[in-house]
Amino acid sequence: MKNLLSSSLLSKNLKIMIHRSIILSVVLYGCGIWSLTLREEPRLRVFKSKVLRRIFGPMRDEVIGEWRKLHVEELNDLYSSPNIIRVIKSRRMRWVGHVARMRDRRVAYRVVVGRPLGRLGRKWDDDIKKDLQEVGWGHGLDGRGSG
Repeated sequence: MKNLLSSSLLSKNLKIMIHRSIILSVVLYGCGIWSLTLREEPRLRVFKSKVLRRIFGPMRDEVIGEWRKLHVEELNDLYSSPNIIRVIKSRRMRWVGHVARMRDRRVAYRVVVGRPLGRLGRKWDDDIKKDLQEVGWGHGLDGRGSG
């Protein structure tokens, strides 16, 4: 994809369409069930910036007359896309809503709501509770359908 996004034969609009439809789809596949760590969040932001820099290319600095990389703020001005972490959180919230409407006999429901033994580390449902607090909903996922 590097050569495709760097190509001068393709328009920026076409490159952005490729980014949205192919690259983001592949990168964010299944993100509704991810449990992001603090280490992964900046990596996703850096990845997105690298792809956008490749699409828009370098910029000629008028003051010193040299080519330079675009800064994150400049990339955001050129292409206003939603924050990748917010997209992941939004998809995670959509998935939890889907699971909450399932019956307790479904495997997905039991995995999300249940507490398997020996489970250590960061948990997906803890991320959901944190996401709910961020958007102003004080209630967590408790398996009873309360929201």
